[in-house]
Amino acid sequence: MDKFQNKYRIPSARLQSWDYRWAGAYFITICTQNRVHYFGEIVNQKMQLSHIGIIADILWYQIPHHAQNTELGAFVVMPNHIHGVLIITKNENDNAVETGHAVETGHALSLQSIEQSDNQSDNQSNNQSESIPETIGKQRFQNIGKNSVSSIIGSYKSAVSKHAHHLGFEFQWQTRFHDHIIRDDKSFQKITDYITNNPANWQEDKFFNAE
Repeated sequence: MDKFQNKYRIPSARLQSWDYRWAGAYFITICTQNRVHYFGEIVNQKMQLSHIGIIADILWYQIPHHAQNTELGAFVVMPNHIHGVLIITKNENDNAVETGHAVETGHALSLQSIEQSDNQSDNQSNNQSESIPETIGKQRFQNIGKNSVSSIIGSYKSAVSKHAHHLGFEFQWQTRFHDHIIRDDKSFQKITDYITNNPANWQEDKFFNAE
């Protein structure tokens, strides 16, 4: 809970006007290609990392050393995907997040399963912001931007692939990744608990497959 503390809050904005360089907490999920179990296996409700899983684990924690103004929340490596909370702590406008929408960024796909019950309350704010231009959303697909969520995750994915291939391991990520903008402390804690408990709940996971 100390990671969020209601610091990341601005009036809700239309999604196409959201800039993924803005300060906020983002729930990230990245799957392997075809959901192959490259990262290891769950044994007795605990994750047993493969060599590639160890690489994915170590390099995630290196993100703040390579990306400015970033912190990390909960994180877990699963057999065929990773979940993590990426926090951008500062931007040039000192903006912060108060939207519970899951949206698509440069290389991202929406992940709505965690907080579908929260999204109903966003309808009113959406109606109020219909007049906001979609300029940022359009620009986002033309220029992902330095130190944006997409550039940070793209660099992480590239580093994992590079290290795995250098060591002679076969490995591929899924092309895109899932992201969800975290709205508030309640959502932050809910997602943190979900990530922490993911290995114990593996067989109920939406990405579960038995190899």
